[in-house]
Amino acid sequence: MDQVPLGGRTAIITGGARGLGLEIARAFVAAGARVVVTGRDQAALDAVRDELGVTAIRADVSDPAACAAVAEQAGPVTALVNNAAITGPVGPADANDWDEWTQAISTNLFGTVLMCRAVLGGMRERGYGKIVNLSGGGATGPRPNFSAYATAKAGVVRFTETLARELDGTGIDVNAIAPGALNTRMRDDVLNAGPVLAGAEYEATRDRGETSFEPATALATYLVSADSDGVSGRLIAALWDDWRTLAMQNLDADVYTLRRVTP
Repeated sequence: MDQVPLGGRTAIITGGARGLGLEIARAFVAAGARVVVTGRDQAALDAVRDELGVTAIRADVSDPAACAAVAEQAGPVTALVNNAAITGPVGPADANDWDEWTQAISTNLFGTVLMCRAVLGGMRERGYGKIVNLSGGGATGPRPNFSAYATAKAGVVRFTETLARELDGTGIDVNAIAPGALNTRMRDDVLNAGPVLAGAEYEATRDRGETSFEPATALATYLVSADSDGVSGRLIAALWDDWRTLAMQNLDADVYTLRRVTP
């Protein structure tokens, strides 16, 4: 791979002021990209702007007007990374606060769709673009006591596959990343919820050691680079899939996707 694989490319990273989003921003800057990060915490945005020299825009991705404003301020962009997400309520679905449940859907799913809508017009005009959506726990299997988060992330993956089909032949690639379990603020949310609400996931999270962001940031860099041109509509696990050879694999089969196995 080129030492500056993202040279000359501009990328928006939502939720880019902390956690995985911040690590992706660091990786993209190191790879030569011009980076625009969004978030809701102005102090965190100011810190990442000062550290990395990126453009930082305060925005709530669940707000359509805010998403449109981010796209306008960013100017022509090559790539969008939809990383912004919240854990949402923890505990049995029928006991969750409804406003918190719907807010998790609004941020995690609707926010992803809204940001895609905001940048797609420009990408279509230029005949090229890269969209990377972050999947998460519950997208490919049940995640008890985290129903809002799991439902939203499953929706993100199916939206990714659907949008990729709609964009066939446009030069725009759309993929989803399963980054693996990371020690971020969402880990803190699980621990703060406690064993009664979080269930078995509490102990698994508590006992997990330090985890590296590198596989996920490396995969995001690959998917925004020219090396992945033509790879689209895939759900790719940063830790387990042989993603460095994706462009050479036969992607006509139902691999790296959400599919029902027919008995």
